[in-house]
Amino acid sequence: MVRWIVMLFLNGAALLYISSWFESIRVANFGVAVWAALVLGLVNTMIRPVIMLLTLPLRIMTLGLFWFVVNAATFALTAFFIDGFDLGPWPDNIGTVIVAAALMSFFGWLIDLIFGKKKQ
Repeated sequence: MVRWIVMLFLNGAALLYISSWFESIRVANFGVAVWAALVLGLVNTMIRPVIMLLTLPLRIMTLGLFWFVVNAATFALTAFFIDGFDLGPWPDNIGTVIVAAALMSFFGWLIDLIFGKKKQ
C-alpha cells in the first residue's frame, strides 16, 4: 500500500514537472497533479484497453505510431475530468499533448521500473 502511494505521488510530481516544460499545459498545484495521476491511472486501466481494441487496425496500418494518439486521447480525457489540469486549446495543441502524454508514459514506466513490485 505504501509503495502504491509513493508511486502515485511520484506520478503526480512527474505530471507537474512535465507541465513546467510546456506553456499550454497547466496544473494548478501538487494536489491537482496527484489527483490527475490517479484519474489517469483509472482511465488507462478502464478506458484505454477499449480504445486500443477499437483502434487496432489504425495501429497496424501506422506500425504502432497511433499509440501516441491514443495516449494523447487518454491524457486529454483526464484533463477533461480534472479541474485545475488544463491542456490549452485542444485541436491547436495536439502535438504538445502527444509529446506530453508520451513523456508521462515514459516517466510512469521509469517510476514503475524503480518502485514497482519486486519479482520473486
